[in-house]
Amino acid sequence: MDTTINLLDLNVNMLQEKLEALGEPKYRAQQLWHAIYQKHIGALEEATTLPISLRTILHDKFRLGNLTEINELASKDKHTTKVLFGLPDGHKIETVLMRYNKRRTVCISTQAGCALGCVFCATGQMGLDRHLTVGEIVEQVLWASRKLSATGNKLTNIVLMGMGEPFHNYTNSIAAINRLEDSTGMAIGARRVTVSTAGHAKAIKQFAKERRRERLAVSLHAATDNLRDQLMPINRRFPLDELMAACRMYSSITNRRISFEWALIDDVNDSEEHARDLCKLIGNIDCHVNVIPLNPTDQFHGNRSNEDATMRFKTQLDESGIPCTIRVRRGLDISAGCGQLKSENTVGIS
Repeated sequence: MDTTINLLDLNVNMLQEKLEALGEPKYRAQQLWHAIYQKHIGALEEATTLPISLRTILHDKFRLGNLTEINELASKDKHTTKVLFGLPDGHKIETVLMRYNKRRTVCISTQAGCALGCVFCATGQMGLDRHLTVGEIVEQVLWASRKLSATGNKLTNIVLMGMGEPFHNYTNSIAAINRLEDSTGMAIGARRVTVSTAGHAKAIKQFAKERRRERLAVSLHAATDNLRDQLMPINRRFPLDELMAACRMYSSITNRRISFEWALIDDVNDSEEHARDLCKLIGNIDCHVNVIPLNPTDQFHGNRSNEDATMRFKTQLDESGIPCTIRVRRGLDISAGCGQLKSENTVGIS
């Protein structure tokens, strides 16, 4: 059994305490912190600002991360890379790196699996294994940064939209965000971080009260409780009236625009009537709607909407004065939808 401590689970003060306990001066912690979060070292041996003797001691007592790469796939257009990571307890998570013209975005997981059971989501079909630690969340971003650095590029955006519900793992998700935004570390700007929730109204209110500066995305997918209950079981706990009240509170306190996510499913939520219902629901909220062509999964038999239905849906929102974007589909040839690669790799790697 590995008894070493994951350095990525330590904040800078905790790191300083650990090194002082080894008889090291305070500045050694700053050197190691800088090596991890600014130089993005992949192994302790690469922390060359530290003496070799200290690196040897650190190697015996600590480890730099929990993730082991199981499988990595690159899309044919080279714009998307998806990796399946193994955790020390045998669970698995996914991370996706997407390259756009001006942006380099990493989509990270906050849980192994998910407890919410959204019927069209591969992760939701798995159930929850466990929350990720702060270090396991942060490590996915470090992986992406190293990946990009190897080609002379730099990470620009982070989205917490991978496996799991970030607000179900609220404490660790927020602590990881704080670590990534730390000015002495990776220094990612808050406006370049997006947190996506399936509609955890209580946590949205907490997020608002804390006056968080990150962007908020809410997965909606239905504008009536009856349909949303069928698609997203979380709606039974936080029905639309309560969710919309939380969103209005967030908008009022932070003066920030909310993104509503809407996966278009053929003959389920893609009609003009569905679009009108959506406009009524969110019309008094400063928001933007991301229309997402459905990613297919084995356990959900719905199909993505055709192009005509998609454009009619968008037109209805445009005419109602609600900004709407049809999201570009990325990585279909590598199962880039969250949870899909883990599902395909379950046999033979457990």
